[in-house]
Amino acid sequence: MKILVVDDSRVMRQIVIRTLRQAGFGDHDVVEATDGQHAHEVVQAEKPDLVLSDWNRPGMTGIELLRALRSSGTNTPFAFVTSESSDEMQKIAEDGGAMFLITKPFSADTFRERFDSILG
Repeated sequence: MKILVVDDSRVMRQIVIRTLRQAGFGDHDVVEATDGQHAHEVVQAEKPDLVLSDWNRPGMTGIELLRALRSSGTNTPFAFVTSESSDEMQKIAEDGGAMFLITKPFSADTFRERFDSILG
């Protein structure tokens, strides 16, 4: 299984990847993107099985990426790993087709609970 991790912070991408490994998902192929446009290109080229995206970043935000993917007919499972999680954001994400939001800070247990049925 291939997972795309999208965040403008290299450190945060590495934390997400490390947490995936700690949660027991280290055998999955992980690819990275630094921004929404790059992520959109990676989704088209790499065909990941899951996209984990930050919400807030310069240029194309996470929700804009999700909407762009859906409008282009790409239905890759999509989830957010973000520092904010209001009721409004939850609704916007759900309405856009996201599976869920994980709020920073997170743990391996959080990843295990959310991803076990997807990445099992």
